Amino acid sequence: MDGIRRFYAILLADLLERVRSTRFRAAMALALGLTWSCFPAIDAGYMILGINGQYRGAFSSAWVGMVLAMLSIWVSLLGFYVVRGTISRDLDTRVWELLETTPLRRAVYLLAKWASHMAVFGLIIGAQLLVGLLAQWVRGEDRSIDLVELLKPVLLLSIPSLALTAMFAIWFDIVPWLRRTAGNIAYFAVWVAVLIATVTTLNGTDLAAGERSALGDPRGIIAFNQSIHEQVAPQLGGARLSVCLGCGMGDKQVRTVEWRNWRIGGADIVGRFAWLGLAIVGVLLCHPFMDRAAAHARATERHSAALAGGRSIAWLGLLLRPLQRSQSGTILAAELQLTLRQRSLWWWLGLAVAGAVQLLAPPQIAALAVIAAWGLSLDVFARCALREVDSGTAPVVFGAAHAGRRILLARWLMLAGVALASVLPALLRFTVADAAVALAIVALALSVATWALALAALTRSAHAFELAACILAYLGITGAPVFHAVAAPAATMQMHLLALPLGLALLGAGWARLHSATPWAAMLPFPAKK
Repeated sequence: MDGIRRFYAILLADLLERVRSTRFRAAMALALGLTWSCFPAIDAGYMILGINGQYRGAFSSAWVGMVLAMLSIWVSLLGFYVVRGTISRDLDTRVWELLETTPLRRAVYLLAKWASHMAVFGLIIGAQLLVGLLAQWVRGEDRSIDLVELLKPVLLLSIPSLALTAMFAIWFDIVPWLRRTAGNIAYFAVWVAVLIATVTTLNGTDLAAGERSALGDPRGIIAFNQSIHEQVAPQLGGARLSVCLGCGMGDKQVRTVEWRNWRIGGADIVGRFAWLGLAIVGVLLCHPFMDRAAAHARATERHSAALAGGRSIAWLGLLLRPLQRSQSGTILAAELQLTLRQRSLWWWLGLAVAGAVQLLAPPQIAALAVIAAWGLSLDVFARCALREVDSGTAPVVFGAAHAGRRILLARWLMLAGVALASVLPALLRFTVADAAVALAIVALALSVATWALALAALTRSAHAFELAACILAYLGITGAPVFHAVAAPAATMQMHLLALPLGLALLGAGWARLHSATPWAAMLPFPAKK
């Protein structure tokens, strides 16, 4: 009974701390908006979950539950960045050392942390279910409510998937090099790799011929496709079927098929419970590594204190000396020195390699090197606005008159300067070869600096921009113009310049809310004229 009480106390404390955070509220709002958009009217011109690019299930309770189960694929990505960090916080603040002196068992502690992650996911899923029921009633295609069929896909497909996400959040908090930005990038890579492996397995399985996958996949995509072939193919005359996410209809008319229940076999149920069991076992396997993680946290604290002033870089001081002739220039020089003097030798070498590729490689590869150069500084961009929040120095730093506005301007200029300097070889090259590409790179650099500060200030977390940057970088690698300067430079430049005023406005609002009660308009990097 003592173990149960301790388990419940940790779970409740973590859950209350989560639901009060801006990060949770932002994630909940995003999840609810995304959920409503997944149930469009039949004449909306698009489908979120479609069959053969033209059909979808009528909005019955069973189909609403299945759509929400597939939507949990994205919750497994966004949710990781919402829930992670509680164990890291306990280690960094030495709360774990206090807990070690109590009779609390490590397995109970780890399972309580995992359960608190699942409780957050449960709140999001519960809100999505309410939105799904509302959409079912408003669309009016099938207003009969069947709670069993509504909950069945969510429980069997979503819960094991999110359980694995919660397990990864535990591991990424314990493994030292995965605790911060590197871990956030690594999880996005793992998430994409799992989806690619699932699609590869699905393409190699002849579902129309009745082939089955033993355990399915972590996200439940294969189980859903198997059900589609069994339940929808007879309605369409035995045609071969393919599932699409986010189907644009064009001139086609949406057609509905009947989906009143989801039939799942015993083997599939065993497979889903196997993934859930794997997640729990994975959490318990963290048990032996807690002491090592705590020791590394203490060593990191001592190392950070020893290097608080950064490394001595003589040429940097000489280069920045002209800036120190004015108060604003002195602040900017201090920001640059504080940032650059703490960068490791590997960072400088990586930047040199990326610069060489930008200068010498073919244009398409050079554009990828631009993305890589900004990726090397992702922790700088994502955490710059939170420096005083993390260190607890905000009352001292922002105590002087107009300090908030001056520091914001200096910090924005510093990030813009780092972003532009990181891609200087590409700028020099394309200024001569293709001016449109050079202008697109400049627009991207300004956008990165602005949105990094804005998202961190608004959410009080580095995770929002880290996730956004991972998604944009992935799109850029695939050639999407949203983050690829060479693919369509005019469209890229226009897109980011149009979004820049919104980013500056959100930056002013978030910065004012984060650091002071100054009206947000007075905090903008470029104050409005009276």
